[in-house]
Amino acid sequence: MTAMIDIKDAQKTFIMHLQGGVELPVVSGVSFHVDQGECVVLAGPSGAGKSSILKMIFGNYRCDGGRIGIRHEGTQIDLATAEPRQVLRARRATIGYVSQFLRAVPRVATIDVVAEPLIVNGMARPEAQAKAGALLRRLNIPERLWALPPSTFSGGEQQRVNIARGFISDLPILLLDEPTASLDAANRAVVVELIDQKKHQGVAMVAIVHDDDIRNLIADRIVDVTSFASAN
Repeated sequence: MTAMIDIKDAQKTFIMHLQGGVELPVVSGVSFHVDQGECVVLAGPSGAGKSSILKMIFGNYRCDGGRIGIRHEGTQIDLATAEPRQVLRARRATIGYVSQFLRAVPRVATIDVVAEPLIVNGMARPEAQAKAGALLRRLNIPERLWALPPSTFSGGEQQRVNIARGFISDLPILLLDEPTASLDAANRAVVVELIDQKKHQGVAMVAIVHDDDIRNLIADRIVDVTSFASAN
């Protein structure tokens, strides 16, 4: 089986231009793979580089060395060396990302914030909104709030909108950065169910989860990133 994500010897260093060009190593020697239907959880203390690794896979951070291989539209591409337009195509067709914070256009209704990834990829608005509504309902966002912008919601409600937006597309790779951090027990359980459903659909996932109970429920493998950080 060809891995959906295959990372080899990836490294990242930040250059602090406002501090005389000081180099700040983040991670080096990052190597692991993720197969279809597998959830790999990155473990390690705060500052070890977990979120940086996710951003390297998503193409937000350009690697300084190594390879970030993903299976995109039937072929392997290296996001460490890909052109920006290739990265954008991979995000649209292959890689989903649930970040820690919702970033939505102000004054756009919640139902449209969640439906937007489907509409961008060609789905008719009524069908996309129906799918968005089903996910919002499952995540316990009442219908009376769907026409309101999520900026008016509580932190936990915004995170549930963020999760719905991230999970709505049927993309083969999904990156999860603390998806349950602001949620109560009932909604954490819903997210665990959504992750399990993605596994059964063959989605390859990389997650950061600090809650030990959630980690044990979703992880097929755990990758300790402290070895990558300590190698700097």
